Amino acid sequence: MSFAIIETGGKQYKVSPSEILKVEKLNISKGKKVEFKKVLLIKDDKNVEVGSPTIDGAIVEGLLLDNIKDKKIIVFKKRRRQNSRKRYGHRQPLSKIQITKILSKGGKIVSEVKPEKLKLLKDKKSDKKLITKKTADKNIKKEIKK
Repeated sequence: MSFAIIETGGKQYKVSPSEILKVEKLNISKGKKVEFKKVLLIKDDKNVEVGSPTIDGAIVEGLLLDNIKDKKIIVFKKRRRQNSRKRYGHRQPLSKIQITKILSKGGKIVSEVKPEKLKLLKDKKSDKKLITKKTADKNIKKEIKK
C-alpha cells in the first residue's frame, strides 16, 4: 500500500490514490486538476522517501470534485453577571478532492488510480428528471385528450 503525506492549508494529510479528502477551500473551479507540491513523505511497497522538510520534485495530483461548506458550528460567548451574551454560527468553506496520482522525484509514478475508480462528475444541466407516477399520469392524460 502506497501513500504520501502532503501539506495544504497549514495542515498535513495522509493520502493514498482514489481517496477523497476535504481540505481548506482552494480557489479552483470544479472539475480542474490540483497539484500539491509540498510533499513531506512518500511510501510505496519497497522504499520510504522522507523530505527535509519537503521532497523536491515530488507531486501529488488530484481532481477537485466540489467546493462545499462544512457543518455549522455554534459560537457562544457569555460574560458572567454582566447580562452580556453573544451567539453566532460559522460554516467553514472546504474543497472536496479525489487523489489520482502520487509522483516521486523526476516524475516517476509511485501509484495511480484506475480510471473506473474515479468519481464521475455530473453536470446539472445534463441530469435528466426522474419520471414519477404523478408526472407519468399527467403525460398520459394529455396524450388521451389529443
